[in-house]
Amino acid sequence: MANDDDSVAINARGMKCPWPALRAARAMREAHAILIEADDPIAGAELAALSAQHGWDFAAIGQDRYRLSHRVSGSEAHEI
Repeated sequence: MANDDDSVAINARGMKCPWPALRAARAMREAHAILIEADDPIAGAELAALSAQHGWDFAAIGQDRYRLSHRVSGSEAHEI
């Protein structure tokens, strides 16, 4: 799992769903991981569902803050 320094920051505060999830999906096309701030009450559930659908890791890391990242396969996990 990449650390927070490797993550792209996304500010989706003030946006109603589905916009935070759409922003996250677009950012994940090019980033290994994102940190997204979204204050819509259903954003966490939407981002968790998006992550599950795409096979990404998802974590709530504080109030209105979430981390999404691409899963590392076994071979990638052992490369140095």
